[in-house]
Amino acid sequence: MTAVLAILPIFGLILLGYILGRRQWVAVEQLEGLRQVTFKVFMPCLLFSGIARASLSEALSPWLIAAYFLPAMLVFAGLNLWTYRRAGTPTVFGLAGAYSNNILVGLPVVTALFGHSGMVFVFAILAFHNVITFTAHSLFLSLFDPERRGFSPRTMLKTLANPLVIGMALGGVVNVLALPLPDTLWTMLDWLARAALPCALIFLGAGLTRYRFRPRLEVWGVCATKLLVFPTLVALVTSVLPGLGDTARQVLILLAAGPIGVNVLAFVAPGDQQRDLGACIFLSTIGAALTLPVWGLWLHG
Repeated sequence: MTAVLAILPIFGLILLGYILGRRQWVAVEQLEGLRQVTFKVFMPCLLFSGIARASLSEALSPWLIAAYFLPAMLVFAGLNLWTYRRAGTPTVFGLAGAYSNNILVGLPVVTALFGHSGMVFVFAILAFHNVITFTAHSLFLSLFDPERRGFSPRTMLKTLANPLVIGMALGGVVNVLALPLPDTLWTMLDWLARAALPCALIFLGAGLTRYRFRPRLEVWGVCATKLLVFPTLVALVTSVLPGLGDTARQVLILLAAGPIGVNVLAFVAPGDQQRDLGACIFLSTIGAALTLPVWGLWLHG
């Protein structure tokens, strides 16, 4: 029950955000301001301070990266094959099934269950998350959709050039070079970092009001794959790969069990597929409120 009690406040804040957005108790302009300060100030401070103080030796293991992204690419390929055969054209659903909301949901869940000892593994996955998944999707489009442009390094660099990635990169530099920082600066960073997760979860909940559930087979299939198949594959792979401790294994499974990340929306044009993808994000977030405590209970007791 410890895992359930640790995870419940996370979805409680998401529900609070949803109520605030649904009842329009928070104006659109205020939500935009919350988004800006959360993802340009609070979250980069959290990522910077976490990585700067973390023990990176185990997190830099290639087995850790393989244990997460090999199952991710299997999910990516399987869903793309299924949806391509149904639709006759490339879709974004393969990317959706392989792309977890590791910042807004994964990081709070891991922090609640493992504290700072688990955060280092989240940072390791975040460092490669966009690069691997977005590159795979870009290559998929270039091969199977002649109307789309092929992989563009400039587009990838633009995607990576954001405050979250910069915060992680600067934290890594401070850690590797053992650069000393004044205590006053650490205190300021810690204060700002404490606001990151509550603000991010409330914003996520308010953002869910933009999506509606669409009872289509693709929506159910993508969500079931994301919440059940992906973490099961990670559990199987981590059980056979060497060099992974219990904490690393549990963190990877919980990250894989998270809902679909909203960044996937950047890869789809307005229309039916965008509405279906919004429904997947909505349903997977609601579903994760039920499945993540079960995964946590199984892993953490």
